[in-house]
Amino acid sequence: MCQHQPQCPPPESSDREAAHVVAHHPEQGWSLLCNGVLLFDDTGELLPDGRAIDPAQRRAQVAAA
Repeated sequence: MCQHQPQCPPPESSDREAAHVVAHHPEQGWSLLCNGVLLFDDTGELLPDGRAIDPAQRRAQVAAA
């Protein structure tokens, strides 16, 4: 999906939220990244394959990095 050079991180990578924002809807609390990840204001994520990353898991990943 990504047309940037260098390409943005794929949705499977741990740094997937570093991808460029292609749609931002702060009034609804979400952003769509160019790698297909939906990033929510509460730090939850929805991956293109349908998997959900809940906010608590995301915070734990950031703390471990």
